[in-house]
Amino acid sequence: MATKASAVEQVILQLCGESTEWLAFGEFQAALPDISGESISNAINGLLAKHRLNVQRQKDGELSFKFIPEGEALKLKGLSPEDVLIYQHIAKAGNLGIWTKDLKLRTNLQNPQVTRILKTLEGRGLVKNVKSVQHANRKVYMLAELEPASEITGGAWYTNQEFDAAFIDVLREFCHKYIQEMGEVTLADMVKALQKQRVSKLELGPGDVQSILRTLLYDGYIESMDRDGEDVYRPCKDCAPDTTAFTAIPCGVCPVSQECTEGGPISPSTCLYYQAYLEF
Repeated sequence: MATKASAVEQVILQLCGESTEWLAFGEFQAALPDISGESISNAINGLLAKHRLNVQRQKDGELSFKFIPEGEALKLKGLSPEDVLIYQHIAKAGNLGIWTKDLKLRTNLQNPQVTRILKTLEGRGLVKNVKSVQHANRKVYMLAELEPASEITGGAWYTNQEFDAAFIDVLREFCHKYIQEMGEVTLADMVKALQKQRVSKLELGPGDVQSILRTLLYDGYIESMDRDGEDVYRPCKDCAPDTTAFTAIPCGVCPVSQECTEGGPISPSTCLYYQAYLEF
């Protein structure tokens, strides 16, 4: 009997291993026409106990199954069905991770149970928690071997969940000077220059470098032109000055200028900033 059950398990494993889709019970029955439904169910339960199959309920209520490689099954050895359920939802979330509240909703487990299971999985080195820059007070969980997505870490512009303005200023200055020296550069040229000079410890991709170049474009330090379908960047020929006679007047940037009236609580005659400007 044990040999027969083992043979059925092997057939089910082979079917699931050869498919990238979730397989239903009926597909096992079609592949094993001479085996009773009870024997197939016993084999499935045996594989679930060994963590060789994932299980999920489809919209029509039917259960379906998916293959788990032997190496991953060994990692899950000794875990309870609830532990595995939490692990599977974390794995499904990928490098975006999943919040504890979502884990509770998707598994119908209570908060204390979810918390206990997460501690168990972290203790075994299977999952890790990561702080999200989008939600400072929220931790998301993902598989321990994954690198968090840039949506979670903030990408190259964040250090320890803090926006790194100083780092961006360094990159902006380097890119601006390089373009001034070279006259004209492409995005690929700029990426290579940053890598060669090791301006950043992080590996900056074309998208990251383009973001820096766009800030220089918007600030009027450089301009771009299309050449054979590729953007070429060069120093701005008619750049606007950093300050003008109008922008130097404190009134131009005063947040309460509309409330400023002679004789009122905010008045030109009592404004320290305006007096300093006149004396200058």
